[in-house]
Amino acid sequence: MKIAVINEISAADKNADILQALEGRGHEILNLGNTTGNDSPRLLYIHTGLMSALLLNLRAVDFVIGGCGTGLGFFNAVMQYPGVFCGHLLNPLDAFLFARINAGNCVSLALNQGYGWAGDVNLRFIFDNLFTPEVGSGYPLHRADPQRQGRELLVQISQVTHRSMAEILMSLPENVVRPALMFTAFRPVLEESARAYTDIQSVLTKLLR
Repeated sequence: MKIAVINEISAADKNADILQALEGRGHEILNLGNTTGNDSPRLLYIHTGLMSALLLNLRAVDFVIGGCGTGLGFFNAVMQYPGVFCGHLLNPLDAFLFARINAGNCVSLALNQGYGWAGDVNLRFIFDNLFTPEVGSGYPLHRADPQRQGRELLVQISQVTHRSMAEILMSLPENVVRPALMFTAFRPVLEESARAYTDIQSVLTKLLR
């Protein structure tokens, strides 16, 4: 699985903990957000939400790990976009249930609130339960079929209720779009992935001048 880790500035100091908790799982990790408090631009969850949605819609990655101080800001930001199915995870049980019932493609972590002693251990336990062969298996098992149907319906609803990413990009304020698209680690991945999508490629050509 190809996983993007995208930290905003308030949680940049937890980036190393996230990467360490992901080690040894056999995934390809792209570290594309703020990694220190000195990074420029200083990405807000508004920016990382857009960045995450672009990567998922362009199929540049299979999964995004984001978050912010409480996890709620990033959760609300990323869920404004099509094709994103995000869970707000605070503990390993949240991860266990999200993986089996919702089987989404993005998670938002609380990386300041309640992140104290053994916070890095909690991250590792969350990922133990999140990245499992039992994704989408259902819980409890007798609920597996209606839960699968619900996930399929959500995909259809997302397609109906959102504009395309190209339209969204052209309509967003510059102070949202430019810090996200111009971020040094993110831009080459975005440009490479967009080559297969002529509508997005056309918009990016205009926006990245």
